[in-house]
Amino acid sequence: MVTFIKKFQTFSKMSKIVVGLSGGVDSSVAAATLHHQGHDVIGLTLWLMKGKGQCCSEGMVDAIRLCDELGIPHHVVDSRDTFQANIVDYLVEGYQAGITPLPCSQCNRTVKFGPMLQYAREELGAAAIATGHYARIQFNPQTQRHELLRAVDRNKDQSYFLYDLNQDMLSNLHFPLGEQTKAETRRMASELGLHTAEKPESQDLCLIEHHGSMGSFLDKYLAPKPGNIVDTQGRILGRHNGIHHYTIGQRKGLGIAAAHPLYVVAIDVGRNQVIVGDRASVHYPECTVHRVNWVSVMSPEQPMQVTVQIRYRSSAVPATIVPLAFDDSADAVAQRVKVVFDEPQFGVTPGQAAVWYDGDKVLGGGIIEPLPVEQRVKAALAQTAVSE
Repeated sequence: MVTFIKKFQTFSKMSKIVVGLSGGVDSSVAAATLHHQGHDVIGLTLWLMKGKGQCCSEGMVDAIRLCDELGIPHHVVDSRDTFQANIVDYLVEGYQAGITPLPCSQCNRTVKFGPMLQYAREELGAAAIATGHYARIQFNPQTQRHELLRAVDRNKDQSYFLYDLNQDMLSNLHFPLGEQTKAETRRMASELGLHTAEKPESQDLCLIEHHGSMGSFLDKYLAPKPGNIVDTQGRILGRHNGIHHYTIGQRKGLGIAAAHPLYVVAIDVGRNQVIVGDRASVHYPECTVHRVNWVSVMSPEQPMQVTVQIRYRSSAVPATIVPLAFDDSADAVAQRVKVVFDEPQFGVTPGQAAVWYDGDKVLGGGIIEPLPVEQRVKAALAQTAVSE
């Protein structure tokens, strides 16, 4: 145990730290590590889901038990209304509009880290917070900015979901697990005698974990609305039961018999249609990204070469970021950029995050904008023609 604990002695003095506890092994080890280092640790759990027996019940019990085992205080903050407004409503409205929202990055900024830091400061007298996320933070004395980095364990790296954090959050945030692997975390939990040591891995998206699937979750809010599935020429190939069950690049679940595999190319909300085509038609040479946050660097004025990740489980690929517009606020943060890929990418999905890196450093990211349906179909036909 001592060997592992020494790896995380990164603070120059003992301090009061609020640790976000989900009840899982990762946040448990983060809290136990800081506690064994001698810090004044306070556990904090956010109650997110509405409804009896919903999310957080089991996790809350495990978090309370952990704090009892460690002999540290535990607080619960009722964040259900915030979660409903910022995540549940956001998801439902997005799928209604034919896009595939990414709730995790928004949740991290608006529901978790921001409110946690505020509660720690105002209610608990603590200046720092910590979580069990797999990512790293370092301070760059040359730029005077805190930089967000990938975790050492690339299989568990969660930096993609954290691009929207700001400098105030990063300067008061700690990721004790960022320098280690998940296997080491499990081993530490066992050596520390934590009851969560063998707890199964949770889903990346809490709503899926507690509703079975995204479709099941959405069906609670959106009534069936049947429509046509058509090809890029407008020919009817089949029927669907609601556009909210489809996303760009989707192949499975179309219910269409065809000579070759078909993929969702576009979702036409106005006509209530799902448009499909061949695989080549779902490759895109570029996309526009809005709601951009530059996390580790200042907003650039000129195009820059980066690597870009367009979904959590995909690899970052070479691309050029071209700033398009600037906000009128005092710090003039770039609000929109164009991402030009070195090679066309499969399934660039509106509503998902595009996050750009320089090596391990997260430079920034934002939300992929939807293209008008006609433009999307035109691009699909062009990519098909190129591949033939």
